[in-house]
Amino acid sequence: MKPVAIFRHSPTEGPGYFATYLDARDFPWQLVAVDRGEAVPSRSDDFSGLVFMGGPMSVNDDLPWIAPTLELIRKAVAAGVPVLGHCLGGQLMSKALGGSVGHNPTKEIGWGEIEVADNPQAQAWFGPGIRRFESFHWHGETFTIPPGGVRIMGNRNCENQGFVVGKNLGMQCHLEMTEQLIDSWCESGAEEIAGSKGSPAVQSAEQMKSRMQEKIIAMRGVADRLYDRWVQGLKT
Repeated sequence: MKPVAIFRHSPTEGPGYFATYLDARDFPWQLVAVDRGEAVPSRSDDFSGLVFMGGPMSVNDDLPWIAPTLELIRKAVAAGVPVLGHCLGGQLMSKALGGSVGHNPTKEIGWGEIEVADNPQAQAWFGPGIRRFESFHWHGETFTIPPGGVRIMGNRNCENQGFVVGKNLGMQCHLEMTEQLIDSWCESGAEEIAGSKGSPAVQSAEQMKSRMQEKIIAMRGVADRLYDRWVQGLKT
């Protein structure tokens, strides 16, 4: 089977739990370290799926890797190679597929509840029994739902937390988090946290780490459902 390509845009925003998920199920994967200057592949058919992680930059920034990434996403969707995006990755997907990315009215940093949309696509991806869940967040921008996409989750702070286009899933939230990632982000993002205390959806490091293991375990139950659905579309 061809590997799943996982694109890392920042050294602190690696694949996290998603890599653990793939390893546990014997799915091969390959890291594309964009943050180290690795070139964005021009062909999507070399991979069974494409996964884009987060990053502190904006998809609207003038960075040399953004245009080829958007083109790769479009090629993959057209060729039936499934694409999965986490936070910045979801924003890249939206922009590539005709949506837009801009300022979110409320900055979200920390744990927050998400509501699952009441539509057939959301039910197909989440399965029965999940109407709301707690996820991790760290973003100040958000995406629109691209043409042909369907919104499958949101919350009071950010209307569009996730969308699907066929077998492709773009998310604003971070389901891939591990304890190590949260600790690292709290340390590297201390200045941003301190400067964002005016937002009602920004938590302190202490709040983020409170009952962290319990919250991560619960979030992984949701992540597994979405990842299970996504890997069904991998192109062999």
